Amino acid sequence: MLKENKILNPELAKNVNADLLPTDERIMDPLSYGASFMGGCVSIGTFSMGAALIGKLTIAQAIIAMCIGCLVIAIALVLVGVCGHTYGVPFTVQARSSFGFAGLKIPGFLRGIPAIVWFGFQSWVGAGAINSCLKILFGISNLPVVFVLFTAFQVAMAIRGFKEIKWMENISCLFIIGILIYMLYVVNTKFGAQIGNAFGNIKGTWGMPFWAATTSFLGIYATMIVNASDYSRNLKEKTGSVATGSIYTVAILPVTLFMGLIGLLVTAATGNSDPVAVFSTTMNSKFLTILTLAFIAFAQVTTNVLNNIVPPAYVLVESFNIKWSWATIIVGALSIAVMPWRLVTAKSAAGLSLFTRLYSAFLGPIFAVLVVDYFILRKKQLDVNDLYDKENSPFKGINWAAVIAIIVGAIVGCVVMDLSWYISLIPTAVVYYLLMKYAHFGNIDNFRKGTIFDEGAAEEKTAEAAA
Repeated sequence: MLKENKILNPELAKNVNADLLPTDERIMDPLSYGASFMGGCVSIGTFSMGAALIGKLTIAQAIIAMCIGCLVIAIALVLVGVCGHTYGVPFTVQARSSFGFAGLKIPGFLRGIPAIVWFGFQSWVGAGAINSCLKILFGISNLPVVFVLFTAFQVAMAIRGFKEIKWMENISCLFIIGILIYMLYVVNTKFGAQIGNAFGNIKGTWGMPFWAATTSFLGIYATMIVNASDYSRNLKEKTGSVATGSIYTVAILPVTLFMGLIGLLVTAATGNSDPVAVFSTTMNSKFLTILTLAFIAFAQVTTNVLNNIVPPAYVLVESFNIKWSWATIIVGALSIAVMPWRLVTAKSAAGLSLFTRLYSAFLGPIFAVLVVDYFILRKKQLDVNDLYDKENSPFKGINWAAVIAIIVGAIVGCVVMDLSWYISLIPTAVVYYLLMKYAHFGNIDNFRKGTIFDEGAAEEKTAEAAA
């Protein structure tokens, strides 16, 4: 019989890093939660994804592709986040039931690497905006120093935890939407003729390039989907799945449309995919130029703190048992090490799109494993003590069924890279389900109570049962 238990044994809690314990206070109501996602989704990466569509799709097709990607994101966030919302656990704890205590490092690092890359990329763009403001106001320009200081500021914000993140995201919400509307207005009025010429001869397509575009926009948030529980564990408990999905849609869709369209139209008109370079030279006044550049910088803070610092920091806390503050500092240092100044050039737009589709081929399978494990195999029933008891948990070791399923799904996804996230799901789900239910991996016959895939652990259990 499956057993549900949401209460963690106090004795187990004593030996657990406090940052990984189940949430004891839900600090976000639906309005705050929606505002947080709206602020967290203002990604300059979306700007680059829009720029990558030039010459491939019409404006209408680009809008539809963005809408499809956002709707898939909303549904996927709900499916993964239900576990965190129900039990109050972060992604790295949730993943123990499907990957095992040792095996969860695999999805953790697959999630963390793209987050760190995007953190560095967006921090460089934000630092460029701040540097431009300093140059306009005071004649000061030193981008490398500004970049390091800007990265340190974001890390400091993340160290303060979700309460600080909540208020920052809430305050930024209306400001972000207002500036995005204004930026789109400026683009249309300033470059209307150039935009008309650029798209006049584009017929577009509903074939592979269209669906590849949905994958690209979905892929920006594919990282966020996997660790949805990191966010949902802070949402008020009585918020249902339909309401949560509506929150995601309302928060993510308009921001993605604005950013994607601005990137598409600006790059088509100017040939420059760097928003800082474009908007620092196209505004009609110094005040509006500074306001827009300040928005670009601020938008990177709201996105990075929520989506690109918190998830890999949790992975480091889990993997190396270090404090939250040190984990966030390490994430900041790694984001500088990826050399983001090489990623923001015009030549990098297509490369970033390819990178997004590549890591989506791995994150799609992780999503599939989490969903099949929680909804189909465990029927949404977990004993929270099993997720924290490293010595006696049925989840200790590595769940090789999950690892094999991810490999199979990723290989299939890489065969058709343009649809990597989508086509990786079914083979991953089928392989994982069959291995869990019918193959002999450790204590597979007892998988509903929590399967052990570490053979040594299985033999130890068998010996104890015999005694």
